[in-house]
Amino acid sequence: MSQGKRLVYSTEDGQLGKAMSPPRTGKKKSSKSAAPSIKHPNKQGVRIRRESKGRGGKSVCVIDGLPLDNEGLKTLQKKLKSQLGTGGSVKDGCIEIQGDHREKLLQMLDKEGFKAKISGG
Repeated sequence: MSQGKRLVYSTEDGQLGKAMSPPRTGKKKSSKSAAPSIKHPNKQGVRIRRESKGRGGKSVCVIDGLPLDNEGLKTLQKKLKSQLGTGGSVKDGCIEIQGDHREKLLQMLDKEGFKAKISGG
C-alpha cells in the first residue's frame, strides 16, 4: 500500500474497517400500510370511503369503524353483498365492497342501525 491510502474493500474479505451487520432474518416490513387506524372509534363513527389505489383502477367501497367482531363483520358483509349483488371481503377489521356503492351502503347501514358518514371526495 502506498502512503495515505488505505484498503476499504477486498474481494476475499469483504468490507474492511467496519463491523459487518448481521444478516436480517424474519419477515420484511410491509411497505403497504393497513387501513388507517381509528384512535377514538366512539367519536369517529362509521366511515364509508372509495378506494381505487393499488387495485388496477377498480374502485372499492371500504367501511371501517364498525363496532363488531370478525364474525359480526362477516355476517354484515355477506348481507350487504347479497343486497348489492357484488363481491367483497373483510380485511383488517374493514369491510370491502366491490364497486362504488357509497350512497346505497349509507342507506343500508342506516337500516341496520349504524350511523355512518361518507368520507373522501
